[in-house]
Amino acid sequence: MVQSRSPPLSPTTEISCETRKKQKQEDEQEQEPLGSLPEGPLVEILSRVPYMSLCRFKCVSKPWLALCSDPDTRKRSPQTLSGFFYKDMRRFCNLSGRGPPMVDPFLPFLGKRYTVFFPGHCCGGLVLCKCWKSLYPKYNEYDLVVCNPATEKWIELPRCPIESSDLAEEYLGFDPADPSRFVVYALHLREFTEVTIYSSDTGRWTTVQSGWVEGTSLPGGLECVFLNGTMHLMTKEPSVVTVDTEGNVRREIHMPDNMTESYEDISIGQSQGRLYAWCMGNLNVCQLAVWTLEDYASANWTLKHTVNILELFGRHCRKEDEFYKMFAIHPDRNLIFLTDRKEKTISYDMDSREVHIIGTSGEFRDAQPYIPCFAELPSDGH
Repeated sequence: MVQSRSPPLSPTTEISCETRKKQKQEDEQEQEPLGSLPEGPLVEILSRVPYMSLCRFKCVSKPWLALCSDPDTRKRSPQTLSGFFYKDMRRFCNLSGRGPPMVDPFLPFLGKRYTVFFPGHCCGGLVLCKCWKSLYPKYNEYDLVVCNPATEKWIELPRCPIESSDLAEEYLGFDPADPSRFVVYALHLREFTEVTIYSSDTGRWTTVQSGWVEGTSLPGGLECVFLNGTMHLMTKEPSVVTVDTEGNVRREIHMPDNMTESYEDISIGQSQGRLYAWCMGNLNVCQLAVWTLEDYASANWTLKHTVNILELFGRHCRKEDEFYKMFAIHPDRNLIFLTDRKEKTISYDMDSREVHIIGTSGEFRDAQPYIPCFAELPSDGH
């Protein structure tokens, strides 16, 4: 009896088999996120990876997507500067200046309740927003909302007792190292004699006498730093006054004499757990000086760095219509950010003296550093 043989496989059939075999191998590999490494150690590794790297790792495979999106992994992941929010603008720019924004600046989770809203002060990964329910509202009839763009959770605050005006400003105080509470300060800029403060502990506003002398005024804007549980505010002296979370003014820190005599455009920030101040030289010198408060108790400033701004921007002289501004310092590195408010925004490493272009516009003028925070909001919210 003659046995029949199967016809030989055609080249097309062989390619199809190879394709299925390769696909099967890929599917099997996807079941293990990193070869044979158990999930437990892999989670421990990922929990030590910065948030920006976690976002990139989501593209590796579906199991990696699940691991990198897990709230527990994100909470334990060390966070650092990811980009910048623009004050009173729904815009966000990544630290690299490239790619789609890591955070949706339109905050779509707020759009379900509010028609118009703008980010205000950003602190510790939370953002204080002004929100209106009507499309054509009155400017001073807004709700204050504290939101977390990373978790899309938010809390609407009770109506602030201070009547809103151009002479009032709200500031957010939040420390991700102590995520159990936040505070919001509402201040009159012209007469700093009272402090109205909202505490998430009590859920209400309280107004206290600041104990400060009449005539002390604040410049407003973003000239503030929340450090070690205390709000540091620039005055027009210029000096720095500190206000605790109970609304009490604790002390005044004076700027170095040679800073106030020779420089202009003084600002403050915080990096590596210390208060920093920087200032620009006069129109002709165009010098930047960066100071750090090495000894906080005695309020002794130390000159950290000086550099010619024109050299950083590759220019030989300053034109009459050119203005430069240092708008931020990296929270974990000796890295500062500057803009000419028109054509170029750069980062400058004070250690290596390297310059990198991160933007080709002047939009960074009112940019605020943003560090993701995945802690839950300290009181019931949405």
